[in-house]
Amino acid sequence: MSGTEERLVADAFASNWIAPLGPHVDAFEREFAAEVGAPHAVALSSGTAALHLALQLCGVGAGDEVLVSTLTFAASANPITYLGARPVFVDSERVSWNMDPALLEEAVEERVRAGRPPRAVVLVHLYGQSADVEPIAACCRRHGIPLVEDAAEALGATYRGQAPGTFGEAGVFSFNGNKIITTSGGGMLVARSGELAAHARKLATQARDPAPHYEHSEIGYNYRLSNVLAAIGRGQLRVLADRVAARRANFDFYARHLGGLPGVELQPEAPWGTHSRWLTCLTLDARAFGADRERVRLALEAENIEARPLWKPMHLQPVFAGLPCHGGAVAQDLFERGLCLPSGSALTEADLARVVRAVRRAGGHPDAPRG
Repeated sequence: MSGTEERLVADAFASNWIAPLGPHVDAFEREFAAEVGAPHAVALSSGTAALHLALQLCGVGAGDEVLVSTLTFAASANPITYLGARPVFVDSERVSWNMDPALLEEAVEERVRAGRPPRAVVLVHLYGQSADVEPIAACCRRHGIPLVEDAAEALGATYRGQAPGTFGEAGVFSFNGNKIITTSGGGMLVARSGELAAHARKLATQARDPAPHYEHSEIGYNYRLSNVLAAIGRGQLRVLADRVAARRANFDFYARHLGGLPGVELQPEAPWGTHSRWLTCLTLDARAFGADRERVRLALEAENIEARPLWKPMHLQPVFAGLPCHGGAVAQDLFERGLCLPSGSALTEADLARVVRAVRRAGGHPDAPRG
């Protein structure tokens, strides 16, 4: 927390606006839309809720296919199944670790030729880095396919000077406790269309029709953000640039002390934008480094340092077994060799040095960092 949040939450309590909706929700939506450059924003209970509504409002329904990045968290794919649709997974490219535009084109063309174009594309921006949006958006435009961006991990990043999440019909962001800014739990849907945003707002409030009594002409959800959490979000938003700077400083420290070791490759920064470095991630060549990813992870765990493998690709998850995947080898290789290092904005140089020493020792490279 930055300190501003406490004052804004106190204001919410003093005004007695506690439950979902209220002046802080309205202000958070306006301020967030301005921050990312989106015309409209809708504050919701989670990024997953935002993705669910975005897909529904783009027409996804039972029996449809939706193309989605395979290297991602399950929340990118789960909402597709909420609507009775089927995820079709697309592999990563090496430059950004995000969806491969060439494989997406291949998957779309194959389905168009068969007379069953996908209903939507969900493009994920991983670990604070934008995917290569331009060719993917162009493919979607050519075939009239709605593009929904999962930018849950990429707030503070850029793609050709623009915020990821603002190129498609809708974009979704997360304020979960582990994100670069947090409301403890919450999300945001952004959209170019005021009509889509208004409909999302209605569906998120149990789809109540305008009437003096409770009238419902469609099924809705309880997805709205509380005024108290929105107050926290407003305080967090004001220090987003500081958070990005802190995360990038973490990466720079790791790069100085680990990046030159044999067999270590940190996630590259793609040439089309700025990586927020929400997480610092690396891959290990076990033979060159002296230890594989799992040995390093366990060595860190033994010193009470939490690190995790990269996302296990969706096409390898038991719950999605048998579903199609275009490619898959790149995402699988990244998962098998990749590790996410501690990346919190409040880490001190001493904390970072402790992580570095543990990683180096695990691979037989014991020299301690000097700053």
